[in-house]
Amino acid sequence: MKYSVIIPVYKNEGSIGRLIDVLKTMNKSLGDDMEVVFVVDGSPDKSFELLKNAIGQITISAQLLAHSRNFGSFAAIRTGLIAARGEYFGIMTADLQEPAELLVSFFKCLADNECDVAIGTRLGRQDPILARISSTVFWGIYRCFVVPEMPEGGVDVFGCNLQFRDQLVQFEESRSSLIALIFWLGFRRKLVGYERQVREEGVSAWTLNKKIDYMMDSIFAFTDYPIRLLLKVGTVGSILAVSIAMLVLIAKLTGAIVVPGYAATLLIVLIFGTSNLLGIGLVGTYAWRSYENSKKRPLSVVATKVKNYNEND
Repeated sequence: MKYSVIIPVYKNEGSIGRLIDVLKTMNKSLGDDMEVVFVVDGSPDKSFELLKNAIGQITISAQLLAHSRNFGSFAAIRTGLIAARGEYFGIMTADLQEPAELLVSFFKCLADNECDVAIGTRLGRQDPILARISSTVFWGIYRCFVVPEMPEGGVDVFGCNLQFRDQLVQFEESRSSLIALIFWLGFRRKLVGYERQVREEGVSAWTLNKKIDYMMDSIFAFTDYPIRLLLKVGTVGSILAVSIAMLVLIAKLTGAIVVPGYAATLLIVLIFGTSNLLGIGLVGTYAWRSYENSKKRPLSVVATKVKNYNEND
């Protein structure tokens, strides 16, 4: 196979039929040289059953993998990348909000050796206004604290060649960010713009809580900004504490403070108490992530594997 399409699946039973039709069209446009790797990431609906029936009735080479539970979309992408057999790889969403033509553009850029990794960047989106606002805020913070090179519209899908794939799947970090790893790796990048489509079936599983968790993982896995911020706060707080201590001492000597020890005790508790709590929280977060990585647990577990290869594969 020359082209491998990796599709993480979670609560997408409503779009399976449309997805299969789109893949058939894609395969023809790519000279019938495409394979599809579906990774069902512990989906509680009938996605696995529908896909299992579908791949037995199509002529496209396909693999159907099922995680033993929900490990997250990035773990599903990694599983698919490892299992894929092509020369070029592209990530596709099962809800089809990213148009199939985008992947064809990825593969063309990669096959023409224009880049090692092609990254889809949104030029616009047809989502509800609240979703657009939250996405703008999310990716704005991401660009500020994690990856300055991140496109303004964010990144959901990408394509890469074999060399880049082999490097990417070597990372076995838990509580990390696949998107940040793409930019961390470097290589030759090319941004491919697209218009995000309206979701026609179901609702997005990318909830606010998941976005917050992802942001926290991205920050603590890829930047020491919180520690540097703590040092700045500690420095400013120390200067402020010394200044206030001098004022308290002068007020005490001039008799402006009536209750003995009240002002000094209150200021010390407020300034140093809150600073200690902040510092312990930040150091504890880094320690926890180090502990998570030290356990060396697999990032995903494939419980079921179904293959349907063409006779000439």
